[in-house]
Amino acid sequence: MSEEMTAYDAETAPVRPGEDLDWPRVEAYLRAELPELTGEFSVLQFPHGSANLTYRIRFGDTPLVLRRPPFGQLAPGAHDMRREHKALSRLWRAYPRAPRALLFCDDHSVAGADFLVMEYRPGIVVWDAVPESMAAFLDAGHRIGLAVIDALADLHRVDPSACGLGDLGRPDGFLARQVAGWRKRWDLAATEDSDPTAAELGERLAASLPESGPPAVLHNDFKIDNCQFAPDDPDTVVSVFDWDMATLGDPLVDLGTLLNYWPDPEFGDAGALAELRLSRLGLPSRQEVVDRYAARSERSVRDIDWYEAYGCFKTLVILQQLYARHLRGETTDERMARRGAHISVLAERGMSRLGLPTTLPTKGLQ
Repeated sequence: MSEEMTAYDAETAPVRPGEDLDWPRVEAYLRAELPELTGEFSVLQFPHGSANLTYRIRFGDTPLVLRRPPFGQLAPGAHDMRREHKALSRLWRAYPRAPRALLFCDDHSVAGADFLVMEYRPGIVVWDAVPESMAAFLDAGHRIGLAVIDALADLHRVDPSACGLGDLGRPDGFLARQVAGWRKRWDLAATEDSDPTAAELGERLAASLPESGPPAVLHNDFKIDNCQFAPDDPDTVVSVFDWDMATLGDPLVDLGTLLNYWPDPEFGDAGALAELRLSRLGLPSRQEVVDRYAARSERSVRDIDWYEAYGCFKTLVILQQLYARHLRGETTDERMARRGAHISVLAERGMSRLGLPTTLPTKGLQ
């Protein structure tokens, strides 16, 4: 049932052991719900994601994307396929970079959990090097970075009510709820070897909440590897992925998250994407990120240091959840075993953004 690998499948791979679904049942369900689908059914997996399970399925010449939560114990409110479907079934009209969701299923007898199916978009994801197809462009890495910033700013200019997403979240009290929620998730995922600085960062964030500006549609995990480009165009993000945490709230949360994944002169590439060495890309400086976002979104970026510290805390909690899943034997993805090594760096980096003392040497983990 798996497909033969071709150049067309550069971002896909055979399904990892232990992560196959009941494909005959899935196929039968989708043929019944989407009768326009014809042709032979086949499956590959997008292997780079580290949380939700994402598959490229095909019916004949029609590729689609199927997403479901990971196996095992899930944190409360995480991996929300219903939320992602709601966002993507509406947002594409106002924000063309959002793929269109086609179907949501909450019958767990089909795939073992909630799942959604959306349109497939061809393209490339930029990791730690400028793709060969863009190498001839002058300052390609810098232009890739600018395109990512523009994609974020454009999202925050969307009127939520105009695209039917006025009820996607509750903006009032958003930051307080978010910090409290991530602190609770940390407590649930913490292990005996967890760094106490991480819990302290959560406490410090809760005690120093900034005043939020006008709310916007948030992606809530906006980063460079959730963006897709046409192979020969470094200036335009054509798609943005992974909307399962989308909501309405303070848009600077997204900017802080993006900065959290951006190369840092003080801490180097250490953090959630340390393996990717994003500093190799030649991205815009962190100040350029903030300035360009402010100009394009027409939003204030005051207190951006708090938002980046929050991004560090949220990311380290996600890493801890992935690391805990590995310790519980709930994943065969060996990358999860390495996630724990970066949590202390993120905690120290967040404390630094709040102007508090840190103990790790600069450049973090290399």
